[in-house]
Amino acid sequence: MRIRAVAPSLRPAQRRVAEAVLQDPAGTAELPIGRLAQRCATSVATVMRFCRSAGFHGYPELRLALARETGREAAGEAAVLSPDIDRDDSLADIVAKIAFNDAAAVQDTAATLDLDALAGAVDAVAAARRIDVYGIGASGFVGQDLHQKLHRIGLLAFAWPDPHAALTSAALLDAGCVAIGISHTGSTADTVDALRVARESGARTIAITNFVPSPLTGHADLVLATAARETTFRSGAMASRIAQLAVIDCLFVGVAQRSYDRTTTALGRTYRAVRSRRIGGGP
Repeated sequence: MRIRAVAPSLRPAQRRVAEAVLQDPAGTAELPIGRLAQRCATSVATVMRFCRSAGFHGYPELRLALARETGREAAGEAAVLSPDIDRDDSLADIVAKIAFNDAAAVQDTAATLDLDALAGAVDAVAAARRIDVYGIGASGFVGQDLHQKLHRIGLLAFAWPDPHAALTSAALLDAGCVAIGISHTGSTADTVDALRVARESGARTIAITNFVPSPLTGHADLVLATAARETTFRSGAMASRIAQLAVIDCLFVGVAQRSYDRTTTALGRTYRAVRSRRIGGGP
């Protein structure tokens, strides 16, 4: 997950190392550093730089992590399924792969989520006078979900899926506000620009993305990273959205818990307001 997240931002030689590791993690775990360098047509120093870029202190730590992860899969703690859709897959195979990939996205995101960054984001949102949320396309739907959640507990929140509206809102923020940018790749220009303008206006900024570092995180005070892999036919897939939704649920519940009594009162009032719209008045 770490390697996949940093790979797009690496230099070409380090990216070759990343691709070799991702293609054969079990085999890499058994290779001396010199052999891996030769296989990737690069130097030992480049392999070491790659390790540090991926968040490891050195090559021995990388090998141990790879061995541990591949051993966990071999022991059956995770289903060994290729997430890519193949030409000859049956419909049952497609369902199994999608279900596995979506479940893995949530589990992996929870396992790697930076709790210190999450706590900082909860503090910032809970204290904010106003929260503006930016996201385009599939990430825009996630942003609207966060807006609806915050609005239901009485917080002043806005979602801006339109790029021009996002920029105009960002220009009017100040130090009492929080801006949240959501982008799976972290390189969606409209979202990056909105978060940049919000930060320049003095707002506290939060990025929710799968790729660290990325252009989006360059304008963020706090980064909440997801761990999802988009696959064949599934750019903007449920795996990336469900990982983002898991992060915003954690953020929302953390904020809601800060004012427990007020939150439960607000949720009760909003529930009663819409209950009559259910046919038959069901739960």
